[in-house]
Amino acid sequence: MRDLEKFHGVIPAFYACYDEEGNVSPERVRALTRYFIESGVKGAYVGGSSGECIYQTVADRKLVLENVVAEAKGRLTIIAHVACNSTKESMELARHAESLGVDAIAAIPPIYFRLPEHAIAKYWNDISSAAPNTDFVIYNIPQLAGVALTPSLLKEMLKNPRVIGVKNSSMPIQDIQTFKSIAGKDSVVFNGPDEQFIGGLLMGADGGIGGTYSAMPKLFLKMYDLVKTGTPANLELAKEIQYAVNDIIAGLCSCKGQMYAVIKETLRINHNLNIGGVAAPFANLFPEDMEKVQAVAKLIRDTEAKYL
Repeated sequence: MRDLEKFHGVIPAFYACYDEEGNVSPERVRALTRYFIESGVKGAYVGGSSGECIYQTVADRKLVLENVVAEAKGRLTIIAHVACNSTKESMELARHAESLGVDAIAAIPPIYFRLPEHAIAKYWNDISSAAPNTDFVIYNIPQLAGVALTPSLLKEMLKNPRVIGVKNSSMPIQDIQTFKSIAGKDSVVFNGPDEQFIGGLLMGADGGIGGTYSAMPKLFLKMYDLVKTGTPANLELAKEIQYAVNDIIAGLCSCKGQMYAVIKETLRINHNLNIGGVAAPFANLFPEDMEKVQAVAKLIRDTEAKYL
């Protein structure tokens, strides 16, 4: 039996951090890492969707991960998402992540072409082979990847002893139960959709990895603790907070600029944390967005004041 406790809890997705010229900023990566540590979250999921991985070079992704690991100094569980459309580049990132001593690597399936399951399994196993001493997490996000993790594909992947579970970002919450049942007790399944965080926990998720956690980490930590106690009163309060968080998420998605640009601006407003904008072709904030951004930043502060 593995000790998977280090993966249980609230693990925010790490944001890409840029300077004014749009280059990865090691200093800002380290500042965001310190913010994670100070907020009390369990870990960081580096190089995924929120890390804008699709729009970064291999060198950019290495630079981000190197600085997260160097600043964290073992104080965070680090899961490095290493998938590229190229197996060769994915293996390069996996090898690099293992050299840094991350706790696990993760990968989406190859995107664009609809590959058969045997090809997806080979892709994941090839990536895992480049980091043979590191645990592997399957990232299931069919609404973006264009292909869904199936029970048969998961069973095939579980033949690989490094595969420990699934980061599940599909919307059917039953998928969490299905994957947990197939993978068994010696596994970890993460809830992906932030809007159903408590629902995912109640369906058997061991924790969550989410793209909006960093904007309001203590609200997710509060919900996690309330659900884990399991009393009726605490579950009712967790539901109330989830509804409030969903209102915040709606606000984060309401601007012309891309959601990650909105979140980064709320971090600047609420925490004096400047980590730059977003990479093209994502859209940065427009002047007409600023009133909405100020409003959602205040909503975060007010919600935290009410529940924390």
